[in-house]
Amino acid sequence: MSEFWRLVEEEFGSGYGRVLIDSHVLAEVGYRTGGEALAAGVAPREVWRALCVEMEVPKERWLGKDRPIRDGGRAD
Repeated sequence: MSEFWRLVEEEFGSGYGRVLIDSHVLAEVGYRTGGEALAAGVAPREVWRALCVEMEVPKERWLGKDRPIRDGGRAD
């Protein structure tokens, strides 16, 4: 779940991201808010995808914004 929140905060900011999850109704998860969908057992990946579609997040950012590669070949 922490990866879900990292993506939400990275894309929308911590404050606005939480507002979206708590108040924006997502058609793809049964016309529920993201928070309601998560509480009902919908996978965070499905909620994130639905949010990306509805908020028109470019597909290249659905897995997160680019992060620099650290020494040893690992991303942040």
